[in-house]
Amino acid sequence: MTDGRADEADVARARAGDTAAFAALVRRHQDRVFGFILRMLDARDEALELTQDVFVKAWQALPRWRPEARFSTWLLQIARNAALDQLRRRRLIQFAPLDDGMDVADTAPGPEARYASRQRQALLEHALQQIAAEHREILLLREIENLSYNELAAVLGIAEGTVKSRLARARAALLEHFRPHAGVNND
Repeated sequence: MTDGRADEADVARARAGDTAAFAALVRRHQDRVFGFILRMLDARDEALELTQDVFVKAWQALPRWRPEARFSTWLLQIARNAALDQLRRRRLIQFAPLDDGMDVADTAPGPEARYASRQRQALLEHALQQIAAEHREILLLREIENLSYNELAAVLGIAEGTVKSRLARARAALLEHFRPHAGVNND
């Protein structure tokens, strides 16, 4: 059974009061939700607490979930809203390094290549911290969470055409901040 079909089956059972079905949904999606929130907040303890809150909110909102929306997309939308609320409360927007919990593949075996890769990663992280929050958010959802344009539109509550233009602006902003530090000529 695919995750989408498993989600639909578990949601149907959870809506009928089956807590074990909801627990299966939590197990299936908790790492993704936590990773997204951690990157948004850059605070592990806050991310853990907020991840729990997201699933409590999802449980409470489960009767309002519409089957035409993918459960994972709906859940990321709840996580996004919770993270943005937390950031507003903080009045400080920071993001965790992209390599937290991820191994960056490096085909070159030598230490020089590994060092260069880590340097590029650090420059990319620095550039991400320099761009607007809405640009970081859409880049993380697209490039790290691998959401489709349609899913991005649903999570962000905007039209698919707006997703494409916002993503293009976000990538341009990231490159604008990345290139000077990476020694790349803008020409």
